[in-house]
Amino acid sequence: MITEVLAEARKKMEQAAEHVSSEFATVRTGRANPQILHRITIDYYGTSTPLQQLASFSVPEPRLLVVQPFDKSSLVAIEKAIRASDLGLNPSNDGNLIRLAFPAPTEERRKELTKMVRHMAEEGRVAVRNVRRHSKDDIEALKHEVSDDEIRRGEKELQELTDQFVHRIDELLVGKEHELAEV
Repeated sequence: MITEVLAEARKKMEQAAEHVSSEFATVRTGRANPQILHRITIDYYGTSTPLQQLASFSVPEPRLLVVQPFDKSSLVAIEKAIRASDLGLNPSNDGNLIRLAFPAPTEERRKELTKMVRHMAEEGRVAVRNVRRHSKDDIEALKHEVSDDEIRRGEKELQELTDQFVHRIDELLVGKEHELAEV
């Protein structure tokens, strides 16, 4: 029974770490990365549609991202949505596709992004700790069915699991901060 609680906790903590990783991918560094556009939605025929459903992306150069819409009539709407996003990108529309040049972020923007990334990491750590708290409650609810030793062992394993995932999130944060610090 405790192993099932721990397995469920591991799964949820894994999801929290994956969420942090995918959030980090949407933060603009100085390199072209199609994932930063995944948050953008376009009003397409009255429906809010994710950009990746309306266009394909390619990275011909390290600092250039090309967005090629499947439907040319959506080009202007895509360009407008990219401009309206808080990514600080200036799209160049040539009538067939949109080119996005990624300038190196300024020192001030780098500090802003670092602060944002730290906040994302803290949200991930909080999510992991919430999973631990709920799982600990579940383990303690089994008090009448299993021995105290098993409960202590389960809580110890749960804490080790929590520490492991918090450490993983911290490693992701250090990597992203290093990436942001590069000029």
